[in-house]
Amino acid sequence: MQTITKETLEQERMLLYIYTPFCGTCSVARAMLEKIEAVHQEDIFYEMNASLYPDYMLNNKVESVPCLLIKEGNQIKEKVYAFQSTGNIYRYLMEYKPELFVKN
Repeated sequence: MQTITKETLEQERMLLYIYTPFCGTCSVARAMLEKIEAVHQEDIFYEMNASLYPDYMLNNKVESVPCLLIKEGNQIKEKVYAFQSTGNIYRYLMEYKPELFVKN
């Protein structure tokens, strides 16, 4: 996963994993996302420690962690709070990052 910076927060399109360091559920969610990245052998997600970006959390109405914030066309399309399973996350990837599933 790529660590977020103020510059990358301004990107029009991103999958942003928001967590806090001592959250157990966040650790489980991170493991799912890391497994997906390992399968595809590329960085897919950005990560943000919510504790370091309180203004971003407030301005974007992020209600809890873990959260997978999906931004496209410079707008927040979805906030996923219930990761549930790797298969569930793939459902979002198929919609918002279909290029992962195109064979070269």
